Amino acid sequence: MNPLFRNILLVFGVVALGVMCWLVDIPDNISWELAAVYLPAVIGIWGVVYCLNAYAAKVIIDTVAGGSRIPFWQSFKLTLSAFAYTFLTPFGFGGGPFRVLELSRFIGMPRAISSVTLYSLMHILGHFMQWATCVIVFIVVYTDKMTPFLWTLFGIYMAVFLTVVVVFNWFYTNGLLERLFKIFFYVPGLKKWSRCLYARNTDAFRLADENVMYLKQNPHAFWSSLVCEYAGRLINAWEFWFILTAFGLQHVTYADALLVIGFSSLVGNVLYVLPLQLGAREGGLAVILHILYGTTAGVGIFASFYTRVRELFWVTIGVSLVKVANKSLMKDAPAPIEVSVSKE
Repeated sequence: MNPLFRNILLVFGVVALGVMCWLVDIPDNISWELAAVYLPAVIGIWGVVYCLNAYAAKVIIDTVAGGSRIPFWQSFKLTLSAFAYTFLTPFGFGGGPFRVLELSRFIGMPRAISSVTLYSLMHILGHFMQWATCVIVFIVVYTDKMTPFLWTLFGIYMAVFLTVVVVFNWFYTNGLLERLFKIFFYVPGLKKWSRCLYARNTDAFRLADENVMYLKQNPHAFWSSLVCEYAGRLINAWEFWFILTAFGLQHVTYADALLVIGFSSLVGNVLYVLPLQLGAREGGLAVILHILYGTTAGVGIFASFYTRVRELFWVTIGVSLVKVANKSLMKDAPAPIEVSVSKE
């Protein structure tokens, strides 16, 4: 990445962190003794989750990169920084471009775009698998709470989940980027620009899609990456087991924690347009905790305090690593692939 862009990202990250610190509300009656006991566990769980995310990304990058390999610690650094900027920007826009720009210097733009696209698809699929697991767990563990409305809602979600699996399988088999970009051919105001850009970079689009399809042809890499992403979601549930236990809720189970993280994650992703997901997670936590325990919204706010502090910790590290050890990102990296440019 251009050093100027990296410096701009660093400044933006520092400013966004300042805003985040200013907006985090600390409840008046928070127990700092309990916070001292459970906050390290809450923060540490995410260290494990980020390690699994980093390994999933490494598998994809190594598969697509054509002989080059990314060291695990560099993948971990890239993962932290990308998630930090995904979290700090509206629509989560910042993380993907950051990954692409960092990787493109070593493996070329088409392969960088392919690896980031593949990881994004895997990350999204991991979310859907987590939510599907939560549906099954709720039905099994809380059968007495099931109502006709919930049966209908869960049935709709499982239908959506199966549709997503079919669609994603089609993308992995037939390519994605070229087809998605062609949508702009029919958008008023973008038709001419998109057609010209596609004409100049046809080979790059096709090469990027070939790399996307290549992962499906390597089932070991595909399933290794997906299992790591899904395992990260399951381990992530322990964060809320620690949080709920810290508030003195009795008989908290792993299934409860999984449902809480799943529901709050769903609400947070539905409302991802909000920078820092302000208010989205708090509302989701309040709703699911009320369903499971009959608690007031205040507990959701307290739980959100723990997650905000955890986010602040890891986002700070991610932003801080933006300018660290970027020259040794890849091992045995081939020269970036040059694609022919059409003159039509």
